[in-house]
Amino acid sequence: QVQLVESGGGLVQPGGSLRLSCAASITFFSMYTMGWYRQAPGKERELVARIRSSGNTAYGDSVKGRFTISRDNAKKTVYLQMNSLKPEDTAVYYCNLAGATWGQGTQVTVSS
Repeated sequence: QVQLVESGGGLVQPGGSLRLSCAASITFFSMYTMGWYRQAPGKERELVARIRSSGNTAYGDSVKGRFTISRDNAKKTVYLQMNSLKPEDTAVYYCNLAGATWGQGTQVTVSS
């Protein structure tokens, strides 16, 4: 059974940075599209960023220029580097594999 384990969330001040990690227990990790989504209280889950097996990336409009998604296929891990964080980035962040499997989520809170 595939498992995704996220880490790296926490409390950060506005303007700060965090890096989220998601480790996958799956063979042929490099073949899969990986994504980060987030869900704030009272809102729907939304795409933050995704990265294809080719390395092609895409971002939600609200995070373009501030967040960077990357992957290390040897470590079967996908990362989300978040810079210039804003209070509206506060949410539970979820890792996703191939649109099908979800991690347990990690809380990111941006507050002074």
